[in-house]
Amino acid sequence: MTRRPAVLALLLLLLSAAGAQAQVVRWTMADEYPATSIQGEADARFAKEVAERSGTRVQITNQYDAPGGLKSRDMVDAVDKGTVALANAYMGALGEIDPVFLLPSLPFLAATPEQAQTLAQLARPAYEAVLEKHNQKLLFLSPWPAAGLWANKPVDSVQALRGLRVRTADANGVAAFKAAGAAPVQVSFADAIPQLKAGQLDAALSSGDGGAGQLLMETLKHFTQIDYAITMSVVTLNMNAWNALDEDLQAAVFAAATITEARQWEILKTRVAANVKAMREAGVTITTELTPEYRAALQKAGQGVVNDWARAMGPAGADILTSYRARVESAR
Repeated sequence: MTRRPAVLALLLLLLSAAGAQAQVVRWTMADEYPATSIQGEADARFAKEVAERSGTRVQITNQYDAPGGLKSRDMVDAVDKGTVALANAYMGALGEIDPVFLLPSLPFLAATPEQAQTLAQLARPAYEAVLEKHNQKLLFLSPWPAAGLWANKPVDSVQALRGLRVRTADANGVAAFKAAGAAPVQVSFADAIPQLKAGQLDAALSSGDGGAGQLLMETLKHFTQIDYAITMSVVTLNMNAWNALDEDLQAAVFAAATITEARQWEILKTRVAANVKAMREAGVTITTELTPEYRAALQKAGQGVVNDWARAMGPAGADILTSYRARVESAR
């Protein structure tokens, strides 16, 4: 009889320990883009990988379409403050935080998946350093298919571009298309759709991927492929949330992020063909041939933006560009 209290106490201790080990970490992850965009699909894939690798001890609730009005430009601040634990943000919208985030959307710098991946690898330490100052950890980078011009007519000449009210996603796009003769405006994707429907904009610079493309197709029926840039989104996690994890859970989250990023680069290789198929099925016409004169004009306008970025970044930017160009040249 005297052993029963001791046995009961031991059982209670074991049950308490098991309950502590089984405690679930729950995070909310925000994204400005639709669930069926390449970024929305990355979010869902990441959440699934995290749940599986953590034994469901870490569970992520995905939120899409700018939840609560939260757009990419707001997400670094939201993650910093813990408003959401994680966010998937379009990097170009973060240019006011630091010009390094404008690197992936520099016009015509990295227009193939291979080039974009090389640039991402070289710039990753710079991205990480800035994000650490804002109390967050870079989990993974996720590319977009190359952006083109959505409109209701082909935008295949300098004349067609002149005065066109073009939605761009960041300051790079504004500078490049202003130099090329258009009338660009920086507008988030979530805000661009109603403005396009209201006739306040004539065109949009966008990849038109997945669900994002489906929304654009409701108003714009032509796509001009200019191979502007393979832009990037970044998924970050509040550093306090990261530090609160046990080492085994940190390893699970990091592995899930690594696998998701690798998968996104693989998906990118076939994504353009899938998007083109969806466009044609929806009645969108596509222009792929540009005159040498038009392409040269776009390149000239874009190069000015690259030069401005390099000046703003100083030696750190020059080092990235030099290393990138050397690698691209050696790969030829």
